[in-house]
Amino acid sequence: MKKLIAEFIGTFWLVLGGCGSAVLAAGIPEIGIGLVGVALAFGLTVLTGVYALGHISGGHFNPAVSIGLWVGGRFEAKELLPYIISQVLGGIAGAGILYLIVSNQAGFTGYSQAGDFATNFYGVEQYGHTFNMTAALVTEVVMTFMFLIVILGATHKNASPGFAGLAIGLALTLIHLISIPVTNTSVNPARSTAQALFVGTEAIGQLWLFWVAPIVGAILAGLLYKFIAPNK
Repeated sequence: MKKLIAEFIGTFWLVLGGCGSAVLAAGIPEIGIGLVGVALAFGLTVLTGVYALGHISGGHFNPAVSIGLWVGGRFEAKELLPYIISQVLGGIAGAGILYLIVSNQAGFTGYSQAGDFATNFYGVEQYGHTFNMTAALVTEVVMTFMFLIVILGATHKNASPGFAGLAIGLALTLIHLISIPVTNTSVNPARSTAQALFVGTEAIGQLWLFWVAPIVGAILAGLLYKFIAPNK
């Protein structure tokens, strides 16, 4: 139960901090943090969350990470489903708090389009570009693959102790810098689900991709890293 609470809190923090920065602070004229600021915010949530809670639960905060670690031989199968449920619920709680804040501003009219409320998307014009489903699928598979490679490497028994959180946080920052214009960056099904539930039909209709692609990328990374550097 302590592990599940830690995963709930960590995913709550990731969604509230990362998506909150995108929704509340990114687009403010003249002083907005922009794409770079949002990317850094996501990295900082994972970095701080790993150091605060990693010693309790491992600091996954992401169903794809849990699945990748399981495939890579670093995580027990019996804990997989409870972890995923805790992560999704934590993400929904974070998105709920964010929606409560945003919906209590003057003139709020709600969200209805994929891309709104920091949801993930494909085939929607954002930042002056429109990327199709294929581009989104490739991006999410590859970005999650590399994220898991970093995680598996940074947490390997032969890696330098104490630096895993830093490496993982910086990797997530870089991933967002690359892929925010393509999909708003998921690499995390819990984060995608949490935001989509508060937007509605269009975002939920695209949600399948942001479960399938990160999980595929995580599985591929787990298989590869288990082959090239078994944790034995």
